[in-house]
Amino acid sequence: MIDIHKQRYKTFIVIFVLFFLLFLYRVASLQLFNNEYEQKAINNALNKITLYPARSVIYDRNHKIIAKNLVMYDLFIFPREIEPKNRDFLCEVLEIDTAKYNDLLLESWIKSKKRQKNNAYNHSALFYSNLTERQYTVIRENLYRLKGFYIEPRTDRSYEIVGGAHAFGYLGEASEDLLKNDPYYQPGDLVGITGIEKYYEPYMRGRKGIRTVWQDRTYRERGVVNDDSFNYPAIAGPDFISSMDLELQQYAEKLLSGKRGSIVAIEPGSGEVLAFVNKPDYNPNDLIGQGRNKEFRKMLIDPKKPLYNRAVKGVYPPGSTVKTVLALIGLQEEVIVPESRKGCGGGYRMGSITVGCHPHGGPLDLEGSIQISCNSYYCALFREIIDNPKYANVQQGYEQLAKHWRSFGLGEPTGIDLLGESGGNIPSVEQLNRRHGPKWRSSMVISLGIGQGEILLTPLQLANVAAILANRGYYYTPHIVKSINGIRDVEWQKKFKTKHYTSIDRIHYETVVAGMSKVMQPGGTAFAASVNDIEICGKTGTAQNPHGKDHSLFIAFAPKENPKIAIAVIVENGGFGATYAAPIATLMIEKYLKHPQTSSKTAMEKRILETVLEF
Repeated sequence: MIDIHKQRYKTFIVIFVLFFLLFLYRVASLQLFNNEYEQKAINNALNKITLYPARSVIYDRNHKIIAKNLVMYDLFIFPREIEPKNRDFLCEVLEIDTAKYNDLLLESWIKSKKRQKNNAYNHSALFYSNLTERQYTVIRENLYRLKGFYIEPRTDRSYEIVGGAHAFGYLGEASEDLLKNDPYYQPGDLVGITGIEKYYEPYMRGRKGIRTVWQDRTYRERGVVNDDSFNYPAIAGPDFISSMDLELQQYAEKLLSGKRGSIVAIEPGSGEVLAFVNKPDYNPNDLIGQGRNKEFRKMLIDPKKPLYNRAVKGVYPPGSTVKTVLALIGLQEEVIVPESRKGCGGGYRMGSITVGCHPHGGPLDLEGSIQISCNSYYCALFREIIDNPKYANVQQGYEQLAKHWRSFGLGEPTGIDLLGESGGNIPSVEQLNRRHGPKWRSSMVISLGIGQGEILLTPLQLANVAAILANRGYYYTPHIVKSINGIRDVEWQKKFKTKHYTSIDRIHYETVVAGMSKVMQPGGTAFAASVNDIEICGKTGTAQNPHGKDHSLFIAFAPKENPKIAIAVIVENGGFGATYAAPIATLMIEKYLKHPQTSSKTAMEKRILETVLEF
């Protein structure tokens, strides 16, 4: 008979041995094969300090500084390590109350959960950004007793120009989406929000560095980790050479001050933007440092909309400025020749429809129609183009006209190195069908012939039209950055160095250019704005505005031969094109080509500078 006690004893021994062996295996695996706890110990003793690179310095085309960097200091925190006894001291130094301190502390707890990227070892987070010089000095002297706090340096922007904000942009804290989708960024990092600061962010930001140090339990540094894989320097962003002319930009800002509108000037031979002005606008230096968020909120609700980039987002009826393009299309479609004459009689009449025109002599040839800006001429020309018998119907004729318009880059974004650009509107046949019915006739859309109706363009597109006329048939994609030091981006070069040709033969441009030259001569609509010794070719425009007084428009380029500047000016509620837009444009042309200290048109300049239009 089996001894039941011996059997139980043996079973107990086996179980004990099994547990002992299992224990030995676990101990061995922790000691010999698993370094988890060792890694945790190391991580607790390491602090990975981010070295923020200097952002790219931006220069104008003459190598004058536009945007540079300021060193700023941020207060970071280890939320788990802080001591309540330091709260009152920090509230006093930072000039905040207890409620604000608690809010910052809560935000830091949340941020510390998100700061574990790029193999970060610590659980720190931004507590307070951009310390003043006094705050930095006091806190630095008292860090030894402020357990859980440390200071990190980084850079913010400083702009040498009051205007130009819509072109250059501004910086702001990285958004939640950016933090989620790009591991490069940490909470509190500054990034480009608009302008070229945004468009070229991957270049401008440079590359962060890392300095890894040993730290004790109070988070004081005890030495740098001697391993290159743990330490590497920050690399500054490359220098940017902007295409902008700082002197011309500042002059344009003055001329448009007190008015609402936009100015865009382009170098025709390169597509480089020389000046880019919006009014109302804002000082980019208002959006740096501690007051950034407060100032932004004020601008966001400002009824004058200073953040609105009219030059690329604002769309306007181009008015008579578009007659230059329609004249070219008429020549290309062979419905007119340069000598073709048309009468006026005070306006164009079609049954019950009348398009008025200002009094002038006639009949006019093509050059004269541009010089005088005859509405009747272009109403008749518009109908001749789309009612041409070689097309099966008016819709086909209009579609051909629209193709020509679009070859000038109209109806779609130009591709400038800014985000959020509008394409304006060149109405499609489908759009006209929806508005006027499928059986519409040329007389029903005749306002398109004088730049009204459904056609809408941006100031940038109008400036590009001026550049195309200057080049006699081609353009380069407009751009604000001329070059990036040390960067050879093939795609970038291809985008901004490629010629884009219109559908109009070069031979036809000379007639239109001759007419634009006569605009600035006696009898021309902008003769009063002409400048001595500079042959300017221009075209005035007055765009009807359903919300108030008409808009004043003008496009031009100069000199007539080998042009160096093309420009478009829109002054909202400015009335006739010759009243404000033309003088502003010609003053800028003189400034750019002759660099005078005092304009030769002192009375005209004084009138423009002193004019304030109500808005």
